Amino acid sequence: MASSSPTQNFVADTWVKATWEEFIVIADNPDYEKAKFYYDRGYMRIEMPPIGSSRSQDNHIAVIIVNLYASVRQIRIKGLVNCSFRRAGIREFQPDLAFYIGTEFRFPPRSNSPINVEEFPPPTLVIELGATSFNDDIGRKRLIYERAGVREYWVVDVNVGDIIAFEISQGSSGEIQESRVLPGLEIALVKEALQRSQTQDDGEITRWLLQSFSQG
Repeated sequence: MASSSPTQNFVADTWVKATWEEFIVIADNPDYEKAKFYYDRGYMRIEMPPIGSSRSQDNHIAVIIVNLYASVRQIRIKGLVNCSFRRAGIREFQPDLAFYIGTEFRFPPRSNSPINVEEFPPPTLVIELGATSFNDDIGRKRLIYERAGVREYWVVDVNVGDIIAFEISQGSSGEIQESRVLPGLEIALVKEALQRSQTQDDGEITRWLLQSFSQG
């Protein structure tokens, strides 16, 4: 959907044709501080994420799973929540969760500005949690992460407690059943943890995860 003046009358939660300059005006507007921003190939998307507990709980569980697994397996990791990654004039993305994983990455700078992906590499693993945005998460956003050089992408369907994981290589992606960037972590176990969280508290889930990871 196109708009002649997206800075004044943009449509949230859909892709709108815009120049980079128009996108930046909105992205830097404090009125949209709680929004999420995406830009790719002359189109922008501004999301107003749901504020209910379902998405928030799944976000929290995903952080626990990734960090706990990396800790048990002694994998170097650095996580970021709702952080923007920018290649000026070309692309910007703001996933729910992003992780740098491995021995070689440099810690991204502490600042209030988007991470410059021309200076720092893109995150290794990106996770989006979709309620109303799920179809876009597995569609157009997946293309953004393919083009950006992200190595692995997970999409959590908050409405049903499901997850789809993709390995990204040479600009294309395919579904996987086991993480490539967190070797040995089965996606089915991540799904089970998400579903357990609907009836169990964080302590129960963490103890179960620790037992599962230690036995693997």
